[in-house]
Amino acid sequence: MSRQMHLGALLFSSGHHGAAWRRSGSTVSQVGQIDYFEKLAQLAEGGKFDTIFFADGQSIMGGYYGGVSYFLEPITCVTAMARKTHHIGLVPTISSTLYDPYNMARLICSLDHISHGRAGVNVITSMFDEEAQNHGLSKLPNHADRYLRADEFIHTMIELWDSFPASAIINDAEHDRWLDSSLIHEINHHGDFFDVKGPLNIPSGPQGRPVIFQAGASHQGKNLGAKYAEAIYSVAWDIRESQAYYQDIKKRAAEFKRSSGIPAILPGLVPYVGSTHEEAQRRQSELDELLPLDDSVAQLGDFLGQDVKRWDLDAPVPELPDISEFSGPKGRYEVIKRIIDTEKPTARQLFQRLAAGGGHATVVGSPEEVADMMQNWFESGAADGFNIMAPTYPESLADFIHYVVPILQKRGLFRKDYTGHTLRDNLVLPVPTAKITRGD
Repeated sequence: MSRQMHLGALLFSSGHHGAAWRRSGSTVSQVGQIDYFEKLAQLAEGGKFDTIFFADGQSIMGGYYGGVSYFLEPITCVTAMARKTHHIGLVPTISSTLYDPYNMARLICSLDHISHGRAGVNVITSMFDEEAQNHGLSKLPNHADRYLRADEFIHTMIELWDSFPASAIINDAEHDRWLDSSLIHEINHHGDFFDVKGPLNIPSGPQGRPVIFQAGASHQGKNLGAKYAEAIYSVAWDIRESQAYYQDIKKRAAEFKRSSGIPAILPGLVPYVGSTHEEAQRRQSELDELLPLDDSVAQLGDFLGQDVKRWDLDAPVPELPDISEFSGPKGRYEVIKRIIDTEKPTARQLFQRLAAGGGHATVVGSPEEVADMMQNWFESGAADGFNIMAPTYPESLADFIHYVVPILQKRGLFRKDYTGHTLRDNLVLPVPTAKITRGD
C-alpha cells in the first residue's frame, strides 16, 4: 500500500473558532452532554478518521470566549465514547506535571481494554500557573524541570504497561494457576520525581501498549517527542515552518534510533470549506464578525504573557521579545512571533488569524482547494497527516468529511475503509517489543 495520510479530529466545545458559541444554532449548550461528543465521534468514524483527540486544561481558561473551554474530563469522556464507536482511536490529554504515572498507566490501560485496543494518550506538561494552583502548587515548575519530569513520567508509564503482559493470564483451573507469575515483574523505579514499585495491576491491552502522542514545540519538547512519541500534534502556520519542524523531528528521532516513519507528524489544520472559494471566505468572515474583541485580547495576552490591551488595533503589532526571554509555553509563542515577523499584521488582523486554532494552519476554499493544500503538505515533507480543528461543530467537521475526504480517497491519499481493529492498525504502527530506556 502506498503511503497514506492520517487524520485526527480535535474535539473542542462548539468549535475552534472563538465565536463559534455565539453563532445562530450554536451547540454550546450541549458541551456538557456525553451524547454530543458521542455523535461527533461517530461522525469522525464515518469519515474513517484515525483518531479523535481531546485537549485538556486544569483550570478555567481565563474566561475568554464566553468562558467556553473544557467541560468533561477527557479520559472519562473518551471511555464513554468507546462504547459508541468501533474503529476510531481515542486520545485523551494528560498532564505529566499534575498527575502521577501509576494512576495514568492504569487509566489508559483500562481505556485500551474497554475500547478493544484503540487507546492513545497525549502527554503535556501544562501551561498556566492557575492549573498548578488547583493541585497544591503555587505555580508550575520551570520549563526545564517540567520536561525532565515528563521524560521520567513517560518512561515509568511504559515500564508499568510492560510489567504485566497479557500472556501471564493462563487460566489453568486444573492446576489452580490463573497467572504465570514468572512473567510479571516489579519495575522498582526510583527516579528524580517518582518512586514506583509496580507491577501494574492490569494486564497489557489488545495492542500491547497504548499509543503515545505528544505536542511539544520547544527544544526539550521536540526531544521528548522524538524519543517517545509515535505521533506528534504540531503547530505550524505555513508550509515552510512545518517542513522545518518535520525535518527536525525526523532527524532527532533517528538519533534516538527510532523506527523509520516514527513519529508521525500531524499539524493542526483549521478548514473553512465552501462549494466555492468565495463561499468559504464568507463563512470565515461571518464567524470573524462575531468575534468578541475583549476575549481575543485576553486570549492573546495569555499566549504571550504580556498586556496587549494598549495595542492600537489598526497599527502593526509591536515586535515581540526573543523566545529565549519568554518563560511561558514556548511553542505557541514562537508560532505567533513568526506570524508577526513574516506578515506584519495589525493587531486586529492578528486577532482574526488566531480566532480559530491560535496559530495553527488555516485553509479557506472549495473542497478541491482544501484537498490540494493538504496533498501539497503531505507530499512535500511537511506532514504525515493532519489534526482537523473544525471552526464549528458539527457543521464544519461534517462539511470536511462530506466534501474533502472523498477527494482525498479518490486521489489515493486516504483510506476508504478501516483495515484493522486497533489504533496501532490505523496508524500502521508496530506492536512494541523492546523496552525504551531513559539513556536511549
